Amino acid sequence: MTSSNRVYLYDTTLRDGAQTQGVDFSAADKAKIARELDSLGIDYVEGGWPGANPTDDSFFANPPSFSRSKLCAFGMTRRAGRSADNDPGLAALTQHPVGAVTMVGKSWDFQVTVALGIELDENLRMIGESVAHLKKKVPEVMYDAEHFFDGYKANPAYAIQALKAAYENGARWMVLCDTNGGSLPHDIERIVGEVIAAGIPGDNLGIHCHNDTEAAVANSLAAVKAGVRQVQGTINGLGERCGNANLVSIIPNLMLKMGFETGIARDNLKNLVRVSRALDEVLDRKPNRSQPYVGASAFAHKGGLHVSAVAKDPSCYEHVDPASVGNVRQIVVSDQAGRSNIVARMADLGIDMATVKKDALVKVVEQMQVEFDPRDVSDLVDLIKRLEHEGYAYDTAAASFELLVRRALGEVPEYFRLERYRVIDERRRNAVGHWVTLSEATVKVEVGGRAYIQVGEGDGPVHAFDTALRQVLTGAYPQLEALELADYRVRIVESTAGTSARTRVTIESTDGRGHRWTTVGVHSNVLEASLEALQDSIAFMLFRFAEEG
Repeated sequence: MTSSNRVYLYDTTLRDGAQTQGVDFSAADKAKIARELDSLGIDYVEGGWPGANPTDDSFFANPPSFSRSKLCAFGMTRRAGRSADNDPGLAALTQHPVGAVTMVGKSWDFQVTVALGIELDENLRMIGESVAHLKKKVPEVMYDAEHFFDGYKANPAYAIQALKAAYENGARWMVLCDTNGGSLPHDIERIVGEVIAAGIPGDNLGIHCHNDTEAAVANSLAAVKAGVRQVQGTINGLGERCGNANLVSIIPNLMLKMGFETGIARDNLKNLVRVSRALDEVLDRKPNRSQPYVGASAFAHKGGLHVSAVAKDPSCYEHVDPASVGNVRQIVVSDQAGRSNIVARMADLGIDMATVKKDALVKVVEQMQVEFDPRDVSDLVDLIKRLEHEGYAYDTAAASFELLVRRALGEVPEYFRLERYRVIDERRRNAVGHWVTLSEATVKVEVGGRAYIQVGEGDGPVHAFDTALRQVLTGAYPQLEALELADYRVRIVESTAGTSARTRVTIESTDGRGHRWTTVGVHSNVLEASLEALQDSIAFMLFRFAEEG
């Protein structure tokens, strides 16, 4: 039976999502995404498969700290012919402290006899003994019943036996997997109902769907309707073949449409757009404009009767309030598109747009060297919209957004001024005859009315520039010793211009006190874009340090 209105969310972006063609997470990428999932309020964050590859080992050796989520390790049941005590795969799952472990095991008799080549009873023992073994060592154990729906259709009795082998040995969750992604919602709902009737409570059942029929989200919701209380999926539907069930769609459907409680507070649901786009930034992908709930076009209206009706009452053409998921309404033919979103972001900073003067905006534009006449800018919202059209992405670079706004208000001092710089790259052989490239940067910087010239070396031009600049600035601002570049990403934002295309650089930084922030620079010269983002990073740290003391 199922009594709870609470649905638990399980994210497998870092493992199943990593099987997407063209996706290759680093350990740092995984940590960044995991922190976003924790901040959203996801119940379980599956970090990967310990012992499977160096990246996952590195991630579990130094995992991010969570305030809400449980870190989960993934593995498989013991191998045939081994005891649970003597299985290296099970041992790897207990090498690092985690909140839960998920083990995959066969539930389709065809897979057991053909893929594994073992007896059906031996597979049941593998499941039960593995669960019992890990139950003694970790707080929570889950069993992913691989190919469950195909297995149930072929041999219902055996598929149920596989679930009971886990359930009777103490598994918290038995997860029903549509591994081949071939089921449809009516199949899912019927079979889940029959599983519950066979004695596995819905409060102990999960659902894990793949999207090979474009039905993974619908299948997941059908399973919840039938009684399961854990839903597995990935952010933006990442996953092998056609992807996994998209949690970005499932979460608001559960909360806003079906009335279920999740680990995500209603106010925190507004971070859904940010989390979706944070993953796109890590993957260096353009966000899917048409993605439900979070896409830029999800609440866009283009002229005619739609716009007229939305102006009278948005519910005429909007199924939910865009702000409930962190999105914004866009009237495509109007110069007001996105204005309310920008004004709201300013309000979050305690800034009244009316206090920003025209001459301050002109000065800010001239400093940024963008390709429009600063005198054409009417107000701060107009400036931000023009800059975003140029390629700046302030949704994912909140620090640069805040600096831009506060500079327009005259709140940010000129901590330093870069007068000029020069970067030289030299390629030469080292002592053992290998070719190496060394970058050297010379900067002239004014700090406190005094000019300094400094030379720095690095592995590349940005590193060399950073080295030279920091050597000057740390004398005046010792707190910059703690500044670390945590991530650096380059993206072409004007792909039709070839090698002269405009480039966006985002830099994520940390300060040794647990603070992280992201800045952005845009230019046709990738070095110029990098230096803009780097200088913003330094200025933001100094500004925040002065505010916090």
